[in-house]
Amino acid sequence: MREEIVLKPDQALEYVRLNVKQEDTLELSYNRVFAPGEVLDVMVEDEFGEKEIIVSLHLNGDLVNDVVSVNLNEIKDDLLEMSHITDEKETIIIIED
Repeated sequence: MREEIVLKPDQALEYVRLNVKQEDTLELSYNRVFAPGEVLDVMVEDEFGEKEIIVSLHLNGDLVNDVVSVNLNEIKDDLLEMSHITDEKETIIIIED
């Protein structure tokens, strides 16, 4: 099953916080970067009264397959699209300002 939704940047971060789990695949498209990878962890940290969403990904590339941590709060204004893939469905999240 494939679903497409349109969210504002803050709503997209909330979607990640509530729906993305370990072993899901999360593809981030921001600025000029495309980073697909298996989710290792989703952490929520309080930083100066604001919840920060930090996703650890094991990148799915042939050339680059490192583990990276991405603070979504820092790139939320540059996010263009995210794909959240589970065993049951694929959700395409289009980011609009």
